[in-house]
Amino acid sequence: MKDVLIIGGGPIGIACALECKKNNWDYLIIEKGALTNSLFNYPKNMTFFSTSEKLELDKIPFISKNPKPDRDEALEYYRRVATSHAIAIHLFETVTALSKTKNQFLITTTKATYHAKHVIIATGFYDIPNLLNVPGEQLPKVSHYYKEAHPYAMQNVIVVGASNSSVDAALEIYRKGGHVTMLVRDEAIGKRVKYWVRPDIINRIKEEHIKAYFNANIIEIRNSEVVFDTLEGTRSIPNDFVVALTGYMPDFTLLQQLGVHLSKDANKRPEYDETTMETNVKGLYLAGVICGGMETHKWFIENSRIHAKKIATALRKNTASN
Repeated sequence: MKDVLIIGGGPIGIACALECKKNNWDYLIIEKGALTNSLFNYPKNMTFFSTSEKLELDKIPFISKNPKPDRDEALEYYRRVATSHAIAIHLFETVTALSKTKNQFLITTTKATYHAKHVIIATGFYDIPNLLNVPGEQLPKVSHYYKEAHPYAMQNVIVVGASNSSVDAALEIYRKGGHVTMLVRDEAIGKRVKYWVRPDIINRIKEEHIKAYFNANIIEIRNSEVVFDTLEGTRSIPNDFVVALTGYMPDFTLLQQLGVHLSKDANKRPEYDETTMETNVKGLYLAGVICGGMETHKWFIENSRIHAKKIATALRKNTASN
């Protein structure tokens, strides 16, 4: 039986593993994809909002050649942390069921069954996109993920949204020769867009190098056009690809299987103690972005690293009292 089983092999899951190692606990990370799978699936040219020291784990130096590291530098850093510290992790193994008896958890995966005294859920939110729920969304030309600009060169591309990911995609596709139109539900580019990028996208829109429709909502996606509503009425424009970067949501399945209380509002925030990170299910802890429920913008690497230390402190107290 494991002392601690960690579900999720991202930066915060690794941070939890480092705390387990320091306390000589028998632990294991289960990760359904590659190491730091969400980061791996980020756009190839993505630059973090945070500086490198804010992405560090357990004061292990993260040296970047730029003021703000990019995706490849982050992958290299977390990979080296995991390998140099011999983190116990099973990759490409999915947790399919999670249950609890009186004193232990039963964790079933696609490859094995495990028993653990405590479980930490440190899963991200990059696997379930927020759908537009419009006719045509299932067409092959529609994507809810963006990797790189090259396939969109010389194509009519609609980018949906005005978040960091949407703005980055629109600018990169435009600079690689794509004909970009942004459809934005709100009245302006989002205020949380990276401060060094926001003037760029605003100026490109002013110059009409990138066309933007605000207060716009897609009605239907067709093979060669997209129909959408604006304050001025319904419009239709030629289209080859739709990149709908409308955000993602966490998977609450494991939490619901164990009976973790979720707030009854749209945020679905899980119930947990902010001091210990323990949920209403004794022995089950949360770390990272899952703590925010649907508010996926609330927790980042830099402000949720502390969750690992909070959980370790709580576990030490529980161990001492038993």
